Parts: sequence; structure tokens; C-alpha cells
Amino acid sequence: MSKFKAVVFSMRLRTLPLSLAGVVLGLMIALRYHDATPWLIVWLLLTTVCLQILSNLSNELGDYLRGTDGAQREGPQYSLAQGALKVTDFKRIIAVFIGLCCVFGAAMIWTSFGTFFSWQPALLLLLGVAAIWAAMHYTLGKNPYGYRGLGDVFVFLFFGLVSVMGAYFVVAHTLDSLLLLPASAIGCFSVGVLNVNNIRDMESDADHRITVPLKIGSRKAKIYQTALIATAWICILTYTLTNYTSGWNFLYLATLPLYALHLNMVWKRNGKDLDPALPLLVITTFVFSLLAGVGVLV
Repeated sequence: MSKFKAVVFSMRLRTLPLSLAGVVLGLMIALRYHDATPWLIVWLLLTTVCLQILSNLSNELGDYLRGTDGAQREGPQYSLAQGALKVTDFKRIIAVFIGLCCVFGAAMIWTSFGTFFSWQPALLLLLGVAAIWAAMHYTLGKNPYGYRGLGDVFVFLFFGLVSVMGAYFVVAHTLDSLLLLPASAIGCFSVGVLNVNNIRDMESDADHRITVPLKIGSRKAKIYQTALIATAWICILTYTLTNYTSGWNFLYLATLPLYALHLNMVWKRNGKDLDPALPLLVITTFVFSLLAGVGVLV
């Protein structure tokens, strides 16, 4: 494998739809009531993509340095474990994506507010710093939160609340408390992706980290997965009923059979056999966010 292919492989581009789901939904809800320039949308999406790639690269490096990505791993073997890239290569690439996050994030804030020197852009700058820190420290650092069973909390916060409400705030310069409902829905779906990943990797994770499935066991982790999906649907249905304008608002119901299929796979499979359940949940959540957003705009 060439270095270029190895870098692209380690970017884990298949994870991008999940990171974009909350941003797309928050953006489309905002566009229902506010205007946004094309450049603002471009900077917002680029910032999101770069943060996700930074997270993926940092996670691979952290897992490799701690010995988690060994031969016993149920999931795919990435570039470092295969020897296609060195640790020094990874550190350089991570530095590049930190820079890109800063540049695109600053461009997004400037395009939206025209300044960095008021409380709103200052708040977003601080949030950006927190997002970069969170992206890097899931497995990196002396005490990574992903190894202490806190991954679910951070995924819910950043993939759900920050993603949806942050995108809305960038466009609208204000917030609506009801946004907590769709933000929580995307957050629960996103935690579900992490939970299935952790159920699959229970055996290889046991000697290296603490995860929710390792704490509560496989069966309870599957009950937890079911509760996450159900809670997400309760949140989005409550939001829709509260803001009902037309039948188009329920367009996202088209994804319900796919979530049912996902849960069926989770309950019937274990270990590596759970692999198909992950992309199914990722893509379904992205489609869900698109349909929910379109339902608001129509």
C-alpha cells in the first residue's frame, strides 16, 4: 500500500456521513428561518470534515501506541498496524489537520459574524478549541477519555448537541431550546454507532480500555443500544409534533425500517459479524438527517 493510499485509508472517510448528519440537520433547520451565504456553508462543512478526520487519525495513533490495535482486533487493521505509515508520519498529518480545522473554523466564524471580537464569535472560537481537544484525546494523551468509559458522553455532546445546535447558531446567531430534541436524537444515534463498535470489540478491548459494554456486558449493551435508538425517535417525534406544519415534517419516517433492521442485526450477531450493522447505522442516520431537514424546509 502506498503512503497516499494509507493516509486516505486511515482518514476513515466512511465515518464522514455520521459527523455531517448533525451539522446538516442543524443547518437545514436554520435555513428554514434564516439566510446563509454559500461560503458560510462551505466553511462549516469543511470544518466538520476536518475535525472528523483529525479524530480518526488521532484515534488510530492513540490505539496503536497503547497496543489496542493488535492482531486480536475484530475491526479492520489500519495503516500503522500494517506498517504502511510510521508514527512520525501520523504526527505530521495530524498537525496538518489541526491547522486546517483552525483555518476553516476561523473562516466560518468570520464569514458569519465579520469579527472575532464579540461574545458570539469568541464563544465559537472556544468551542472550536474544545472540539479539537475532544477529537484528539479520545485515545491520545496521558489519560484519554475513551479509555475511561466516557466516549459515549463526549460523542453525545459533540456529535449531537454541539453539531446540531452549533450549526444552527453559526447561521442564526441565536438558539432555540427546542433544538435540544433533534440534537439529542442525532446524539443518541451517534452514541449507538460507538456502542455497536464497542460491543464488537469487547474481546480485544478487555485488556486495554474501559467501555460501556465491558462494564455492563453484551446483553445489557444491546438493551442499551435499543434504548438509544428508541430515545432518538421519541425526541425527533416530539420535536416534529411541537413544530408541526405539514405532513412533510414526518418524511424521516422512511428510515424507520432501516433502524429496525439495524437492531435486528445487533441482537442476532456478535463480534466481527456486527460489522455490517455499523455502516448501516451511519448511512441511515445521515439519510435520516437529510429527510428531517427537507421535511422542515418544505
